[in-house]
Amino acid sequence: MSSRSIRRIAAATLAAGAALGAAALPASAQSSPHQATAYRSGVVISDVQYDSPGYDDRSNYSLNREWIDVTNTSRRSVNLDGWTLSDEDGHTYTFNHYRLDGRSTVRVHTGIGRDTYRDVYQDRRNYVWDNRSDTATLRNDHGRFIDDASWDRHHHGGHNGNHHDRRL
Repeated sequence: MSSRSIRRIAAATLAAGAALGAAALPASAQSSPHQATAYRSGVVISDVQYDSPGYDDRSNYSLNREWIDVTNTSRRSVNLDGWTLSDEDGHTYTFNHYRLDGRSTVRVHTGIGRDTYRDVYQDRRNYVWDNRSDTATLRNDHGRFIDDASWDRHHHGGHNGNHHDRRL
C-alpha cells in the first residue's frame, strides 16, 4: 500500500470518528434552533422591566419605566432597521433606521420620548407588557425569530419586574 493510500484511509477514519462523536452528543449539549439563530446574529433580549415600578398611572414617566433591553453581543454592528419587538397580544414596535453597535445595548421604552443611540421609544400611551404573564419576541427584518423572553408571576413566585425567565 502506498503512503498516499494510507493517508486517505487515515483521513476517512478520522472524519468518520468525528461525525460519530458529534452525533453522540447529548441533546442538552446541542443548541436549539432558537439559540442558534440568536447566536448567529449576536442580538438578544438581555433584560426586561415589564412592571413599571410604582403605581401604574399611565403617565409618560410610568410608561417609560417599562422597557426591554436589546443587546448586540458581537463585535460587529447590526442594522436593526425593520426588526420588530412584539408581545403576545400583537403590539409591535419596529426599529426604524437604527444601527446597534457591537457590544452595545439599546433600551426600548413603551412611552413617548426622543430616540437616542441608547434609548428608543415606542411612543405609546398605554402599557404593552403584561405584568402577570407575557412574552417579548424579537424578529429580524425578514420576520425570522431572533430571541424571546417570557415571564409568568403566578408560576414563578412573583418577580420584582427586573427579571424574566427564558423559554427558548
